[in-house]
Amino acid sequence: MVALVRWASSAHIIDVPKLPVVCRCTTWTPAPPYTHHVRYLATHKGLYIDNSSLCYSEQGKGQYKDKKTNKKPVKTAKHEKQEKQEVEIRQLMTVSELAQAMNKDVDDVYEALLNEVDVEPDTVLEDKWIKEAVKKCGMKYRWAKIAETKEKENKDVQRQPPPDPVCLVNRPPVVTIMGHVDHGKTTLLDSLRKSQIVAQEFGGITQHIGAFLVQLPSGEMITFLDTPGHAAFSAMRARGSLVTDLIILVVAADDGVMKQTIESIEHAKKAKVPILVAVNKCDKPQADPQRVKHELLAHDVVCEEFGGDVQAIHISALKGENLLELAEATVTLAEIMELKGDPSGLVEGTIIESKTDKGKGPVTAVIVQRGTVRKGCVLVAGTAWAKVRLLFDANSIAVKEAGPGMPVEIVGWKELPNVGEEILEVESESRAREVVEWRKYVEEQNKLKEDQRVIESKQEEHRESYQKNREKLAHLKWKKRRAVQYQEYKLCIANRPIQSKETKHPSLSLIIKGDVEGSVEAILNILDSYNAEEQCQMEIVYFGVGDISENDVNLAEAFSGEATVLATFDVTVGKKKLPVAGCRVQKGQLDKKMKFRLIRGRNIVWEGSLVALKHHKDDVQSVKTGMECGLSLDNPVEFNVGDEIFCYEETEKLQRISWDPGF
Repeated sequence: MVALVRWASSAHIIDVPKLPVVCRCTTWTPAPPYTHHVRYLATHKGLYIDNSSLCYSEQGKGQYKDKKTNKKPVKTAKHEKQEKQEVEIRQLMTVSELAQAMNKDVDDVYEALLNEVDVEPDTVLEDKWIKEAVKKCGMKYRWAKIAETKEKENKDVQRQPPPDPVCLVNRPPVVTIMGHVDHGKTTLLDSLRKSQIVAQEFGGITQHIGAFLVQLPSGEMITFLDTPGHAAFSAMRARGSLVTDLIILVVAADDGVMKQTIESIEHAKKAKVPILVAVNKCDKPQADPQRVKHELLAHDVVCEEFGGDVQAIHISALKGENLLELAEATVTLAEIMELKGDPSGLVEGTIIESKTDKGKGPVTAVIVQRGTVRKGCVLVAGTAWAKVRLLFDANSIAVKEAGPGMPVEIVGWKELPNVGEEILEVESESRAREVVEWRKYVEEQNKLKEDQRVIESKQEEHRESYQKNREKLAHLKWKKRRAVQYQEYKLCIANRPIQSKETKHPSLSLIIKGDVEGSVEAILNILDSYNAEEQCQMEIVYFGVGDISENDVNLAEAFSGEATVLATFDVTVGKKKLPVAGCRVQKGQLDKKMKFRLIRGRNIVWEGSLVALKHHKDDVQSVKTGMECGLSLDNPVEFNVGDEIFCYEETEKLQRISWDPGF
């Protein structure tokens, strides 16, 4: 660069180092040779040189120095180039996660990738798109450090090897009673054990598996499992068939083979256990046992009188007719099967039911298959473990122990295990914790693998969709292509949240509680078949085992929010001043799309809809418990501190839907 310095009498051209400065002479007084007073203006580099303190000397090799300090001028901090913001990134980030990491709006990521890839908030981005978005937003990235984890040693517990035949002893057969609903299964068991189970059942049908040990007059012991015949309890019947030695199929002589009868036959075939047919209700005038046997032929159940190996006993469970003959046939078949068990060694068994008892806590009904369970045994089932505190039989009478083939209720679980889980005994509590920790770790790893598989599948779907979209627009020039993509994106965003009142569907939120896990499972299986979402949307908020608690009620109330006014202020919109209430949600959640009511004392001050609902400065659709918000009403009213605001949903009429739950 060359600086022009003008004197009163002449002009001089001098060489100046290549600095990005603009020079202008501001003094016209002659000066000694080689000394010139000038003012150098600031440039985009931010260098400011004042003529009162700077001199130029040819002896200093053309360098500018401060007169007082004899040093080069220094750039000030405020003029230094600002550092780019650093963003921590990782692999497989979604669009919304990247926006959060950059402290930007999702729209900023959309804009950055507009001409590159078609994305949604939950789109998983490839590494190159993550980097591209960060760069286009004027930031720099660094990869998040991934902690190295060593592969854990397998700490699980396994079943023992087969026992020595010398240790085996005879055990009671485990017999499962199966059949169609209301064909008399529970009445049959009631007659066998002389109790009144039917009177305790809801609606006269078995709600869950009942396990009973019955002693016959001859002294033989039989463990009976009574499974529900209702269509909803298919999973329970399947579990019963897996732990049984043989199945008694109860068929009503006046009703014949029905849907759950056929299902029970399929369970028996799958479990590869023999069947004994009990033709019940033979005392009724319209009974036709022969018709029942002929109908069973169609399902490969061939009775002895037709040349098969299946015994069929005609009974009346209500009157107690031929029950002894049925029991003897059961014992005979069990003897042929030579059922034995090992009462020594560590305990093995299967959970057939689980529940939460008010006084006992988590309780499981178990069929012991090996070993002898006693007080103090440490058991593991799935990701739960127990130190046995109490043992009860089917009549809730405390027992000291239970061996192979015996049903027993176990108390002492730290948390409720799932039905169908295998029970294994371990040597100590510390070993139990170790096993449970390992199993939880395996579950987490399997879930991560499944999540990774889903992510990769979504990535492939987005990649294919993006390629198709690129091919459609390939004939356009880049400016036109970008304009089309931008318009499509804006249209998508504009249409996403809009839902007119005409298309708005009613919704039903459910909280499901049951006495035992099997009942809850059956209900959930029914609800899985729900197919009327277009008429009424259904959401399961919570499900669990136990009595309805205060927490359940509070959870249900979450769908009517409630807030208290903490402060009031006015906001100017155009020429109007709108009153705004600053609130905190006390319980539930406020949902903007619902109706609202303002309560002052015991009086309803206003009812209507919200014009705006904000959290901090953002417009939101809902605000949850404990959060603060600002809201304004469709008909402005004066708020008072302490006012209460409720949201609710109006139900105008009952609506029938097309869903058939199957019963």
